[in-house]
Amino acid sequence: MIVIPAIDILEGRCVRLHQGDYQNSQVFSDDPVAMAKSWVGQGAEKLHLVDLDGAKQGRVVNGEVIAAITRQVEVPIQMGGGIRSQESVAQILDLGIRQVILGTAALKQPELVTRLCQEFPGQIIIGIDARNGLVATDGWLETSETPATGLGQWAAQVGAAAIVYTDIHRDGTMAGPNLDALREMASQVEIPVIASGGISSITNLLSLLALEPVGVVGAIVGKALYTGHIDLRAANQAVGNGRIQDVPLDLGFSSFA
Repeated sequence: MIVIPAIDILEGRCVRLHQGDYQNSQVFSDDPVAMAKSWVGQGAEKLHLVDLDGAKQGRVVNGEVIAAITRQVEVPIQMGGGIRSQESVAQILDLGIRQVILGTAALKQPELVTRLCQEFPGQIIIGIDARNGLVATDGWLETSETPATGLGQWAAQVGAAAIVYTDIHRDGTMAGPNLDALREMASQVEIPVIASGGISSITNLLSLLALEPVGVVGAIVGKALYTGHIDLRAANQAVGNGRIQDVPLDLGFSSFA
């Protein structure tokens, strides 16, 4: 299992939201580029970026910061937030991002996302953000009537490389991951699932490691890393990042082999 540090960018700064609330954010760094370099220096083998401004506005907003990060670090980067068009996907990939995470577009523009999965094999991840089991969209500001597992099954069918599953009620709370929801999602899809939301300790990571046999291959960690509740080096050692090499290479994780 791989531990993936999260860098959420709001107004050019590195922040963490509480349960997706833009009015309840905590700034951890004014320099996301330095933060990215720090995580890589501590052993991160992949980074997770979110353009929070982009998620609200439906377009890439923090492109300059994102480009600067890709120039300064050599590990693969996955990124989401406001990417809702073919042009935005091409723009992000041109910046040096390895994989693009599509959330709102997967629900509202399924034909586009299907086409993108075919055009960019191994580079499209579907971000499923769930509130009470239902898919949330538009920067978590809206909640649909679509079950998260239903969207996950669709993502697997159209050729997505992986799913990032976030339980919004757990995100930024450090209350622990929603293991039941993750197990349900992973057991119903045939592509890797990356856990996100609420991870606060190495014990939480070990509980996720128990879900690896059903397809949970990674964990995105944010607030717990910034507050020091999780030490990245210790976390990597505990869950064994090296085991990512067991994931098939065509799923976008070949850089860890």
